[in-house]
Amino acid sequence: MNATAWSASQYLKFEDERTRPARDLLAQVPLTAPKTVIDLGCGPGNSTELLAARWPAAELTGLDSDPDMLETARKRLPDHRFIAADLANWMPEAPVDVLFANAVFQWIPNHLEVLVRLLGTLSSGGALAVQMPDNLGEPTHLLMEEVAHSGPWASAFAGQSLRRRALPAPSAYFDALHAASARVDVWHTVYNHPLADAAAIVEWVKGTGLRPYLDRVPTHLRAEFLAAYTARIAATYPPMADGRVLLRFPRIFVLAVRA
Repeated sequence: MNATAWSASQYLKFEDERTRPARDLLAQVPLTAPKTVIDLGCGPGNSTELLAARWPAAELTGLDSDPDMLETARKRLPDHRFIAADLANWMPEAPVDVLFANAVFQWIPNHLEVLVRLLGTLSSGGALAVQMPDNLGEPTHLLMEEVAHSGPWASAFAGQSLRRRALPAPSAYFDALHAASARVDVWHTVYNHPLADAAAIVEWVKGTGLRPYLDRVPTHLRAEFLAAYTARIAATYPPMADGRVLLRFPRIFVLAVRA
C-alpha cells in the first residue's frame, strides 16, 4: 500500500458512499456460515462492520498497514481483532473461508500475483471478494496530473508521474484465477455520487488519490495547489438543478470461489 500516512477522519467524511461498494460486493459472496473471515485493508473498520453483521459467529480479523486506520477500527469494533500487515507479502497462518478486500489492492502494483497466492490459502468453497476503484481515466485523477505539472510546485513533479498503475483488463482476472476456482465473476459498477459542490469532490479525493500529490507539494504551496485543483474541478463538474455536483466513480469487482 501507499507509504504515506492515511487519515481515518478524512476517509470517513464520505463513509456512506465509500461503504456502498463493500455492501454490493458482500451481497454477492455465497457463503452462509463461514468460520473465518479476514478483511484485507480494513481501513477504519467500516467494511469490517458489515462483515460482522453478516456473519456474527465467524472469527473476524481486520488487516491494515496504517496505524491511524487500525486505531480507528479498534475503537469502532473493540470485540474484534485488528492487526498490522503488508498485503503485498502477507499470508494467513491457516486456511480461511472468506478473504474480503474493499478498495485496497489498487495500491499494490503486482496485485494479480497476490490475489492468486491468496486464493490458494482459501478452504475449499471459500471466497475471495475484491473491489477496487477503476477511475484513473476520470477528470478527478487526470486533473491531479495537470495541476501537478503546471504551477510553482512543478519542479517537485519534474520527470515523473504519481499516477498509480492502471488496473488489468477484466480478462486478466479470469485468466489468473480460473484454474483454482469453481467460479469467477468480474463486473464493473459506475456509481454516481451527488456531492455538495466542487470543494466536496476535492475533500473526497484528499482522502485517497490526491494524498501522494499533496505530500509532494511544498508545505507553503499546498493551499495554492488545492485552490488550482479545486478551480479545475469546478469547471469540469457543473452543478445540477439542485446545485449539487455529480461525481462519477467506476469500480471493478472480482469474486472467486475456491474449487
